[in-house]
Amino acid sequence: MRKHNLVSLILFILYLAALAWCCFGNFDDLPKVQKSFFGIATDKVVHFIMFFPFPILCFQSFSFAVRKQRTAFLATILVFFLGCLVAAGTEIGQSYTSYRSGDPMDFGADVLSMAISSVLCLICYLIYRKKS
Repeated sequence: MRKHNLVSLILFILYLAALAWCCFGNFDDLPKVQKSFFGIATDKVVHFIMFFPFPILCFQSFSFAVRKQRTAFLATILVFFLGCLVAAGTEIGQSYTSYRSGDPMDFGADVLSMAISSVLCLICYLIYRKKS
């Protein structure tokens, strides 16, 4: 594992810790925010933003294992499904807390975010691979 991948892995682990804190923290004392952002529920925008980095950081952390174009496609699918498991786990976990609730629409925002981010990762990888 190269130094670059080690730094990426550490960033990914820190990101996962921050994600867990955001998903399971009790934020009742914070001031209330507007209910929508350009007609989209603010909560869904926050979920989109929280999960967008997941595929990027995960793919970067394990990019040393991706050598061929076919492997890149498989890695992208694997990272996407791993992210979906994390998103589902957070929503299920939230439903067991007294101060949060699990929302299928939050999961939908998470999945949409990771799908877009995963495709962007794959496109960037293919462009980078083509140049080298």
